[in-house]
Amino acid sequence: MKTRDLAKIGIPAGRCADTAKQILQHAKARRSMPAVLTDLRRVAQSPGEFLQDTVYGQLARQLVDHAAAGRTFVPRMASAPFRIWGENLEDTAVQQLKNACKLPIAVSGALMPDAHVGYGLPIGGVLATMNAVIPYAVGVDIACRMKMTVLDLPVSTLADDQDRLRKALERETRFGMGAAFKSRRQHDVMDADWRVTKVTADLKDRAWAQLGTSGSGNHFVEFGQLTVLDEAAGLPRGEYLALLSHSGSRGTGAQVAQHYSRLARELHRELPQELSHLAWLDLGSEAGEEYWSAMELMGRYAAANHALIHTYIARALGVEVLLDIENHHNFAWRERHRLPDGSEADVIVHRKGATPAGVGVLGIIPGSMGTPGYVVRGKGVAESLNSASHGAGRRMSRTQAKQTFTWDAARRFLRERDVTLLSAGLDEVPMAYKDIEEVMAAQDDLVGKLARFEPRLVKMAPSGEPPED
Repeated sequence: MKTRDLAKIGIPAGRCADTAKQILQHAKARRSMPAVLTDLRRVAQSPGEFLQDTVYGQLARQLVDHAAAGRTFVPRMASAPFRIWGENLEDTAVQQLKNACKLPIAVSGALMPDAHVGYGLPIGGVLATMNAVIPYAVGVDIACRMKMTVLDLPVSTLADDQDRLRKALERETRFGMGAAFKSRRQHDVMDADWRVTKVTADLKDRAWAQLGTSGSGNHFVEFGQLTVLDEAAGLPRGEYLALLSHSGSRGTGAQVAQHYSRLARELHRELPQELSHLAWLDLGSEAGEEYWSAMELMGRYAAANHALIHTYIARALGVEVLLDIENHHNFAWRERHRLPDGSEADVIVHRKGATPAGVGVLGIIPGSMGTPGYVVRGKGVAESLNSASHGAGRRMSRTQAKQTFTWDAARRFLRERDVTLLSAGLDEVPMAYKDIEEVMAAQDDLVGKLARFEPRLVKMAPSGEPPED
């Protein structure tokens, strides 16, 4: 086939045409020429959808490179509007939000008071986009989640029968990057269609082995005392024993994030270095639809992990659940919002380390292993894109925390607050986190406090485990 004929179907002269001719040469003995030409036409029209294809991948990459070579990044004429909650936030985190608001797909943004630097969008960053999803604005731990159950046990159990709680906690979940159960746990999520993408199909077996586990990094499972301040929390005012967990979609979610972020960066090589991790996928494309389906599956999977942790621990203790509250972050939602020009439109809201806080929406905002967290009710502030912080937020990096603090200081801090720590890394000690009361005060216009949770018995991944958060 001649180069000019290939050009007619969208394959330019040079490397792209040469590769297409090689494909035609190798395929002619096995397939009809019209069939191969149909495939080539599809590759030329949507090369991003064939980047991982074993037959057409090389051609697809060359077509993407060819398109990128003739394309330059054109930011918005004026940055998308954004608002910041909190004071003295990391300059690098603020700059990351500003960078995101330069994207041509950006609509508006917000930064929560627990913000700190992340990949692409900062942790605590909220970004609305038009018909596009940014894998690294969702995050690596897709659909990371908070779940609280209030158990029908006296609060005195926290002190008088702590060993009973410890045994249930240590037996009914697992911590660490490779944590898995030998005897697999059952949940309907494993009956879902994991073939929505090749990534999830290939990882289904691993995901099943890790079902009901808690991972590493800032993930935890802990017992504590819940003081209900407002009956809108779902219980009469008073003190209760509660179980709180924080974890996400484990290694499977991380693989989904990394795969589709690499794909997005290949499709947007025109982005400057400081914006490369903000590469997006159009939701009208096959790649965008794949990622969205995988993200939603990871949301169901993360919820299943928490459901099993809480169900098995309650069962092991032989108690009833009085109340169940949960919410997630590191996700993208299709929501209707008012645009800066006053009109309304359906947008994609990324909340990376940010809690949904629409009017009346219940959520959980934890502090640290040694400081309180809160059950909150959202106030639906439009400028925050109906969001709030997802925790206290780190005030220093993991490396800095390990160089700054000692276990003696950490244990003293925890003893003063009646907290028993079963395991954790030094990089997760309470002193490495911001003051939760300052964070809550900085967003009192975004959420109202309904209950206060004081951790008493805490388990995290042991020292030396790489973080998954």
